[in-house]
Parts: sequence; C-alpha cells; structure tokens
Amino acid sequence: MAGEYNYEDILLVKVAWYYYMEGLTQQNIGDYLGIPRLRVNRLLDKARKTGIIHFSVRNGDNNRMHIEKELIQRFHLKDAFIVPPSINGGDCNESVAQAAAMYINERLDKYSYINIGYGDTPSRVLNHLANISEFPVNVVSLTGGVSYYLPNTQSNIFNAKLYLMPTPLLMSEPGMVSAIEKEPCVEQIKNMVSLAKMSVIGIGGMDKEATILANGMLSYNDFLLLSMKGAVGDMLCHFIDRNGHLVSSDIEGRLISTSLDTLKSLDNTIGVAAGKNKAEAILAALRGGYLDILITDEIAAASVLESSE
Repeated sequence: MAGEYNYEDILLVKVAWYYYMEGLTQQNIGDYLGIPRLRVNRLLDKARKTGIIHFSVRNGDNNRMHIEKELIQRFHLKDAFIVPPSINGGDCNESVAQAAAMYINERLDKYSYINIGYGDTPSRVLNHLANISEFPVNVVSLTGGVSYYLPNTQSNIFNAKLYLMPTPLLMSEPGMVSAIEKEPCVEQIKNMVSLAKMSVIGIGGMDKEATILANGMLSYNDFLLLSMKGAVGDMLCHFIDRNGHLVSSDIEGRLISTSLDTLKSLDNTIGVAAGKNKAEAILAALRGGYLDILITDEIAAASVLESSE
C-alpha cells in the first residue's frame, strides 16, 4: 500500500550488507536475524535482481546500516532496526509500528508467546501483527489497562489470543494494588510474562503528546512534578531519569505494571519509539540496560547517538 513502510526492502538491505560488506555466511546471517538460511538465500537473490546491490549499498541505506551498527556496539544490543524518514511528512510512529510488527512476525511461531506493554505504539504494533500473522498470536499484557490491548477500529483482522490483566493501569491508592495482585487471574498473567519469547515495550517522552498525559491518566501537574524530579520518559508507566534509574513518586505504589527489574531480566526485549522528541527517553532506556533490540526511525536514532557522545 502506498506510503506504508517497506519492511521487505530494508530487510533486503540488511541481509545484503552482512553478506557483502561484513562477510558473514548465509547461515550466520540467518542465525543473527532469526530467519531460515533459505530465506537469506532468496533475499540475496532478490537484492541482486532488484538492483539494491551494485557492489555497494545505496547511500541512504548505507547510512542507516552504520547507525544500526553503532547503536548495537555502543549499547550492547542484539539488534537494531532503523526506519527511514517518513515520506511527505507521514506518521513515523505508524512506520515504526509496522516495521516492528513485520520484524516480530519473522521470528514468531504458533507456539510462541509475546509480551506487549502499555502505550500507543505497542498497541499499533499488536494490531499490525494480529493482521499479518498466519496463525493466532499469543499475547501477554505487561500492565493493566485492558483497552490498549484490544483491536482498534482500523483492524479488519485481529488474529491474536490475548492474556490480559483484568485491571486498570493506575489505581487510586496502594492498598488496592496489593489486593488485586493477589487475585489468581492477575497472578497467572504475571507468571506468564517470564515465559514469553520476546517483549515489546513503548518508550514515552515527557512532552504534551505523551500517551499517559493525553489520555488523562496523569494530570499536567503530575507530569510537571515528575519532570522536576528528573524524569525524561517512561516505560510501562515507570518514569526514569537520564541514566535509566527509576524516579521515585507516589505513582509507583498505585501501578499495576511489570517492574523495571523484571523487565531488565527478560530476554529479547524490543523497544519501539519514534520521533526526535523521544530521543532523550530512548537514550535513558538504553543506558538503563532495559532493551535488547531497538526499532526506531532514523532521525531519533541519529539524535540518540549524538546525545550519547
């Protein structure tokens, strides 16, 4: 569809780069990207036939590959996937969500479970993934807040089986959190989190467009206080400072959410976020060591690298 992010094209470039520029074998590339060797072979053949390879990689793609490699090395990531700038001022969040859904779809099988976090971009990822998957995707929620895990109005197909915490995200007082977390239905979901193959989390910024502010979950005064305490963004509604450390606030005691310590212990945690306004929050998440894989846009990625020097 016109204007949609071309995941296949970028995957072709990644495979071609590793094969021709890095000198990896097709098996090495398949193992690294989590795709079969035969698919690597077909992608290389397509790259040659479509003109992506002319004994060099196209300049724009070459720059993205260098950014990806620098992010991986600097922050000890397993992988990074950079989406090119949106054409005609398109929605970069949508492009990153589409890219993430396709990235995940390549690596899931029908027996796999995937954790999904709270937020606008993870919600978009889930809806795209549930539309393109050939089998029902098993999805475990990392937080309360059921509405963010449900099909949106644009989803014609929603091929997913949802395991949700049947609770709000933010309670009125800490005592209610303790009681709810002891409920068997909530305990069951929390126990499933550690068994998932991968986890997808959004990274929220501290601007007026932040999801948690826009949906009225927190007031502007709450947001201002968190900013004054040094918060630069949030993951799963846990606010972090520029070094990725948790910012203390009374909000923490009222959350139904997977803890940052648990998040850090999970394998294959994918951070999805887009826009230069998210760069500071993305950098904080990387410094905190919460992410294994980063999927973002080129402008945000370049800003992250520049700020981390």
